[in-house]
Amino acid sequence: VQLVESGGGLVQSGGSLRLSCTASGFTLGDYTMTWFRQAPGKEREGVSCIDRRDGETHYADSVKGRFTISRDNAKNTVYLQMNSLKPEDAAVYYCAAAMDGSYYWWVMNKYTYWGQGTRVTVMD
Repeated sequence: VQLVESGGGLVQSGGSLRLSCTASGFTLGDYTMTWFRQAPGKEREGVSCIDRRDGETHYADSVKGRFTISRDNAKNTVYLQMNSLKPEDAAVYYCAAAMDGSYYWWVMNKYTYWGQGTRVTVMD
């Protein structure tokens, strides 16, 4: 069982990146999928979630209107499109999978599987 993130990198403020998280060893469509991030010296925080059943999405206030989460079950992949990036978005981004619905989606111990992370750096 594995989650592998990709798509991180260096971008200028105002730029865009698309992160991908591909699952192997399980069917991603059966899971609620969430992106978390952790900046240096800060706690890991929930960024965005997509519910396993109805595809309902949730976002942290700090990214609403700028980030979009989506999933392609045929590719066993979840995406995070990040637009209008700000220096405060710089962090390591992790995807995580939970077997139940998206309630309390920001709570880390809800999640069964985690990826290793992909780093996003935003230059001012």
